[in-house]
Amino acid sequence: MALVLNKDSAVLQGAFLLADKLCLPSSLSSLQKADWSRVGRPVLEAVREVCGQDEVSASATAVTWTKKLVCAVWLKLLCREYGEDVEMAWRENPFFPLQNGLPEVNHVVLLEVVRSMAAAQAFAHFLLYLPQSQICTELERLVQHVRSSPTREDDVRLFLEVWWELWKGPDEQKAGGDDSIEAMFARQFARLSPKSSGLTPQAAKRLKLDTSDLPGSSPASDVLHIVLHALKDIKDHISTTDLCLQALSISLDAVHTAFLIDQAVVLSTEEKMHILSKVVSIREKNDEKLSPELIREAQRDLRASLTPSQFHPSRVKLGEAMNIITELVQFWQNSGLLKVSCSSNPSYSAFKLQQSVQRVLTALQKVPETMTDMDDQETEKNVLGGLLESLAFPAVESTPEVNARVAAIIISHRLDDYQNFAVLFAGEKTWSAWDERWVDCLQKNQVVFQQCDTLIKLTSTLMRKLHSGSANVNQCRRLMKVIADMFSALSLKDKNTALAAMLRLSSKGFFGCSVSSAVTDGFEQELNMAFNCIIQGGGGAPAAASQGNLNTAVSLVARVAFQNPEAALRSCCHSAIFNKGAFSLMAKILQQLPGLRGLWESETQRDEEERQEAGGDIDEGKGALSGSGLLCRCLQEMINTKSLSANEKEQFLKYLGLLMMPVMTGDGEERMQSFLPPEEVVNVFVLPNLSTGGQSCFDTELSLQLLHTALSADVQEQASSPHWVLDCSPFPLLYVLAQLQSQTLRCWEQPPEGTFHHLSMDTKELLESVLTTLGQLVGAEVAAAPSSWSRALFWLYNKMEELDWTVRFHLKPVWGEHFKNEVPTSLLTVCDLPEQEWSGLDLPQYGQGTGLLAWMECCSVSDSLQSTMLSRLSLDQRKPDHVNMFSKGLLVALTQTLPCCSVSQWTRLLRVLRELISSGRLHVPFSLEYVDYLPLLDLRGFSCELRLSVLLLRVLQLLCGSSCSHWLSADGWAHVGRLYAHAVREMINSVRAKLPLPSSGALTASASTPPKTPASKDSSSSCTSIKTPKMSKASLKDVTQAEGSPLNSKESQMEVEVEMVPSQEVLFVLSQLFCHVQHIQVMMPGGQCEPLFLSSLEILSHYEAIMAAFPGSSSPLESDNTRHFFSTITDNLDNQEMKAVLHQKIAQLVSSAA
Repeated sequence: MALVLNKDSAVLQGAFLLADKLCLPSSLSSLQKADWSRVGRPVLEAVREVCGQDEVSASATAVTWTKKLVCAVWLKLLCREYGEDVEMAWRENPFFPLQNGLPEVNHVVLLEVVRSMAAAQAFAHFLLYLPQSQICTELERLVQHVRSSPTREDDVRLFLEVWWELWKGPDEQKAGGDDSIEAMFARQFARLSPKSSGLTPQAAKRLKLDTSDLPGSSPASDVLHIVLHALKDIKDHISTTDLCLQALSISLDAVHTAFLIDQAVVLSTEEKMHILSKVVSIREKNDEKLSPELIREAQRDLRASLTPSQFHPSRVKLGEAMNIITELVQFWQNSGLLKVSCSSNPSYSAFKLQQSVQRVLTALQKVPETMTDMDDQETEKNVLGGLLESLAFPAVESTPEVNARVAAIIISHRLDDYQNFAVLFAGEKTWSAWDERWVDCLQKNQVVFQQCDTLIKLTSTLMRKLHSGSANVNQCRRLMKVIADMFSALSLKDKNTALAAMLRLSSKGFFGCSVSSAVTDGFEQELNMAFNCIIQGGGGAPAAASQGNLNTAVSLVARVAFQNPEAALRSCCHSAIFNKGAFSLMAKILQQLPGLRGLWESETQRDEEERQEAGGDIDEGKGALSGSGLLCRCLQEMINTKSLSANEKEQFLKYLGLLMMPVMTGDGEERMQSFLPPEEVVNVFVLPNLSTGGQSCFDTELSLQLLHTALSADVQEQASSPHWVLDCSPFPLLYVLAQLQSQTLRCWEQPPEGTFHHLSMDTKELLESVLTTLGQLVGAEVAAAPSSWSRALFWLYNKMEELDWTVRFHLKPVWGEHFKNEVPTSLLTVCDLPEQEWSGLDLPQYGQGTGLLAWMECCSVSDSLQSTMLSRLSLDQRKPDHVNMFSKGLLVALTQTLPCCSVSQWTRLLRVLRELISSGRLHVPFSLEYVDYLPLLDLRGFSCELRLSVLLLRVLQLLCGSSCSHWLSADGWAHVGRLYAHAVREMINSVRAKLPLPSSGALTASASTPPKTPASKDSSSSCTSIKTPKMSKASLKDVTQAEGSPLNSKESQMEVEVEMVPSQEVLFVLSQLFCHVQHIQVMMPGGQCEPLFLSSLEILSHYEAIMAAFPGSSSPLESDNTRHFFSTITDNLDNQEMKAVLHQKIAQLVSSAA
């Protein structure tokens, strides 16, 4: 950057030329100090003209021209000392246009210009860009100039100001880059000075000294030695108290930072605030105007006095320094200059000295003995300490209003440490009384306050205002909006931190105590608007909501939640339960806001001070609730005040299920966490409601569903840590579940009035699953530490004596090997069970002949127990009478067991029946009661299905008989119908597996290709032969091929590609199943069992598909007979609608054979 010669430069050059003429017959190059007052006036007048004001001050223009002029004069002086080639100067020296027009000058001119222009700061900043050895050289020249006659107080003041500016170091905020005037001066100085040849231009650009590569440690470059001895020499020329106080303060701070501290002294923001506000109070009383520049300089003064000096002493020692200061104090004290007046306008110098004295006295007490090991040094320390302690200073006070104004200026102008001042500004109780100006500062500087700590302080302040009872409503509403806007600008991570802090402070946020409705109305409106926007924008179809919409919804909820967490959570819960489909979106929103989980009770103690600060006992009870506890409380209130419909219960269940699912937290840690801990759901919604025996508004079925969902949530972080279920009273919970399980075993008995109502069979299924899962979890913990749980284990086992004997088997994982399996004694008569593991119980309801009943009940409990029962069954198959007796007994036992089975239990029993039939242990004679003639078919591949169907028919005939029909209620019969329909579906699927339908291509081929062997009109053929190139052989491997067919012709034997498929057999089996289903539907009370009706339709549909896929499987005559037969069977139904539908379906059974 080159300085262009302009009018202002010409004015300054002319002023110096005029001054040079005034020196005649001498010149400015040989000017004496005493002559400056005579010749320097033109220069000062020119400076005032250039700066555009009467006095040189700190305006931007004045500072710039002051620096330019000092730099130009100094470089002019250096050019004269070292000699400079003009040809090189005009190219490389940016100051050449201004400098070249000046006359030759000497150091007196330079220093007098600095003194007259009050440019000590600029001069010191130029010095800081020089090597330390050169600084010492220039300081020696300054000291020599001050000492030279006449020595005035202005000279002493210049010396002190330069000294202190050196100690303050570069002004970071005003320091420029490589194009700054200081940097350009440093480059020119490095170029001109031969002594600086080792200093590169890059090193000369540095704003701070690096004494490690500068000759600062040599005795010849000890800045502190020079200034202390200079002050000692000129002490006689200090004649005013103010200058004396200033000199002593600077010297004390210099010694303090050079010897007594090795690292920066850290003051709290409050301490800094007290010091700065006192400085402002003093200066305002002395008619100085509060400004950012005033505070910035006060901050620099404070920082310089608390930071180790960059000028490390190498020549002067601590003892010598203390000796000099002691001498100065004694001299000025004897001169009466250290007596500070207690006038109404205190002195800033006196205040600075007071601070310096306090710092030095404190530091002297901490000085290690190694630094003052000599007796004379210890004595010197004591003498200096005594002298300093004897000094008296007037008290300086500041007001909260001044504190607030100072902090506001620091924040508004981003002065040093402004963020910490923002925290102080936000939370100081007395400052907030500054009213509108305080809020104005917040509103104009929102970016500064967008930090979690600051935001919580502001929140506490607002809450105090709201709870004071005399709050300005408009101001509070304005402050609420400002705080909410600040919160909205935070990142999601910071929002969660702030939400957690707010929740610890108060679960009701700003409205912890009674607040004026004028304040709350605005929030209620914002709350309603936020959730209306969310629901209308995607609450009904959360799966289709874009990530952008989700982010917007999260921001809206977070904003209202920060103002009132409880209200926001209540609205979330209301929307999730009562707005169809909104539960998913609400759960996603809360999962993005883990800050609303809050902290557990053990972590809330450390926040008691914050709550007290915000207005004492804000929330009722012991502090604020955790976020999940608050959510549960909101849900409890909601379901206690309104009866939920089935759809609302379903949404409630899904909502909690999603909140219990672990999701990746947004805090940067690879950690999965659920918003709502499963143990809290169990403790809040399950345990109390299961304990009440279903008498609460929260029904038992929903409690079990919640427990199942909680146990399914994979939230266990470490396998080694105890499972969360141990925090939920696991043994009492197991006992309650076992009670329910025991009651469901007599599910169709009419309960006494006022006692526990029956659970549905679906709920019974769920109960079995929950009991098994919980037993496995608790069993694992018991196995890991058996001695810790022995007492609870025996307690639970003893409690089981009150319940049905089968319940203990559901808790087998809990018992482990601690107890024998206790079963009715009658079971031991039909099973060969080892005495080491099994023992008998004498139960009145299990008398003689009930062994198979107990055996069937065991088979239905679990797969493992079923396997044991089958393998240990005592049955001699070589004795027909034993097999007959077993088969009859099993029929009766199955009739007793069937009605109380759940679907899973019934599935196990069907598996047992298949195994018994296949192994020949269960004899089920198959009678042709629905056909007049013996069909010539090979039904051996379907014998299990046919026998099972007949067995179930016999069971239902017994159950529907006069001796048993009164056992069941209408619901019981409906359940039996569902179980039988389940068995029918299993049989149909088994039949399907033995003859899969061909693909559409094969179906087309078979439809267009006549069978190789025509079907017999009298049904004498065993099966139909067709070509099935796409049918897997594996799918037919279980089918037994017909033997002895009369159509064993030579032609069919030669066609190896033709395979025999049992299509006619399948049609026969389906017809038998249809007859059995219709028979049972007619027998059952009511005759309108919908599951059986649907099973009939399924059988007919598959029948029709077989006829279409295999046209030769049924001739037109056979299909006509089948339709007539099926219609006759169906006519027995009472329900006309079912009858009409079945007749319509039967009419479609038309053979497609040619």
